[in-house]
Amino acid sequence: MPTYRAKLSCSRPLALLAVTLTALPLAGCGSDATPVSTTSAPPSEPAPPPGPPTEPEPPAGPDAECTDSFDSTYEAIQEVIFERRGCTASACHGDAAAGGLDLRADVSYDNLVNVPSIGSLLPLVKPTKVTESYLFQKLAAATNPAFQVGEIAGAPMPLSGPALSDNELESIRLWIESAAPPTGAIGDEFGGNRVADLLDACLPDPVPVVVEPPDPPEAGAGIQLSLPPLLIPAGGEFESCFAEYLDFRDQIDPRFLAADGNTAHANSVEVLAEPNTHHLTFSHSGLGPEDVHAPEFGRWECADGPRAGEECDPLDRSTCDGHSCRSQVGRNIACIGYGPPRAGDFIRSGSPVLRAERAQGREGLFAEFPTHGIFYWNLHAFNLTKEPLLHHHYTNIYFTEDLRFEVDQYRDSSGIFMAAGTPPFTRREICRENVVPQGTLIAMLSAHTHKRGELFTMTLKSTGEEIYRNAFWDDPVRKTFDPPLHFDDPDPENRTIVFCAVFNNGLTRNGEFDTGLVTRRSRRPPGTSCTPIACAEGRIAEPCDGPDDHATCDTSAGAGDGLCDACAITAGTTSDDEMFILNGATLHAVD
Repeated sequence: MPTYRAKLSCSRPLALLAVTLTALPLAGCGSDATPVSTTSAPPSEPAPPPGPPTEPEPPAGPDAECTDSFDSTYEAIQEVIFERRGCTASACHGDAAAGGLDLRADVSYDNLVNVPSIGSLLPLVKPTKVTESYLFQKLAAATNPAFQVGEIAGAPMPLSGPALSDNELESIRLWIESAAPPTGAIGDEFGGNRVADLLDACLPDPVPVVVEPPDPPEAGAGIQLSLPPLLIPAGGEFESCFAEYLDFRDQIDPRFLAADGNTAHANSVEVLAEPNTHHLTFSHSGLGPEDVHAPEFGRWECADGPRAGEECDPLDRSTCDGHSCRSQVGRNIACIGYGPPRAGDFIRSGSPVLRAERAQGREGLFAEFPTHGIFYWNLHAFNLTKEPLLHHHYTNIYFTEDLRFEVDQYRDSSGIFMAAGTPPFTRREICRENVVPQGTLIAMLSAHTHKRGELFTMTLKSTGEEIYRNAFWDDPVRKTFDPPLHFDDPDPENRTIVFCAVFNNGLTRNGEFDTGLVTRRSRRPPGTSCTPIACAEGRIAEPCDGPDDHATCDTSAGAGDGLCDACAITAGTTSDDEMFILNGATLHAVD
């Protein structure tokens, strides 16, 4: 089955920028954080459970029992949602093209994807960006307002008839998140073809979605970073780290450079990431050209192009015919322990891309961006299909000479693994308190959880005012404060943010058991496992005792229909594990 190549929009509305680069720190940020109101005591140092890895269940295929069969995810959405819901009726988005939108099958895709909306700065559908897709916002306003980000013009959709079901809205979310392809079936973060289950439809096996490179910034105004591509095996998931020597000085207008030329002043970021990206960070190692042959880097080889796999000189791209020359790839979490030990302090200082992203293109804001040296790429990606894929990721960095406020990262990861231990088929709210240092200016707040993070909120402890809300684990809201929040009260109580997340380990919105959402041993990523303590088939949600205790789950003695497979939420770095992190950006006035 052919790979679909998605062309993503690269428009740059500055107030609406969102980025899929997400740092995954594995240690506390040093802020004053205190746990509050947890529903059960989390383990102090959760560790991955013992046991051999298991193979994930195969996604639903064309031979599965279902109501309808379709050739692609979008065809299923078109028929089951747009047409059967009456959206394509003559008086609606058919002949009348209400609101200028015709959703009939032969034109709907071209009328939705990367097309401006009426009454909003958002496009109707922005591939991979659910929170920036106005179609989803209009539908969510009727189905589940918790998913609505910002105001919408007019009434929620549909105007007549009942709102979309939770399953129908989730199908559209997954399609947008997976780059909104016109053809082919998409995978999902649960290791199968969840849209097929949600719409009771038969779909073919998922195929890789590959993004086309965006146009780079204008000469001198910015640079484009291109990840040296990595091959991800079918059904695989891994985190990796490798080095690349880069020198951008001759690509940047001198007015954007610091006096010594070692840094430039970045103001905004655009990212085009393939939908199988969990996170990508790009960090300066603090090392220079004299360090490229340190033995810890191993063999340098061409990452792509006609000489892929051949040994190369990291200081001379011509040895790869102009393509990337990278160091030996390591399986290091957050690049911890990779390369020469003296690089560690620089890596822990954070990613210059993330700092630049937090400036969000706002006037007067900037972040320092190193212009040359040995950089580290830290990629965590997965493959939801049965075919190997070559992973791509592109980042455009734009520069400024308006240097009034320097942007830095703000983070509280002191409770990073607190969700671990949440029992199967339960919801659990976790909360922490973050005491903001006196004098701090917070310009942006965001959040980081994994796929069972259902809702993330932040409130001011002194007043109870909610200042942040997010319902999208994979595309978190980045809320901008203009003017910034100024925490200058001498009383710590008046500088405290209470941040909470609800973790859902296997319940639908109305409280029914969801065997597709619950943590399951049979669907864990390769190389990981968990200990089942509840039935996922048969006597669903009843207690059981480990991966061999299926008989306990049988609906009757000897029925053979039980499966002891549901686990508590686990701590770790894969998308099937959980994390709980407050992210943000602070400002420092430049003298």
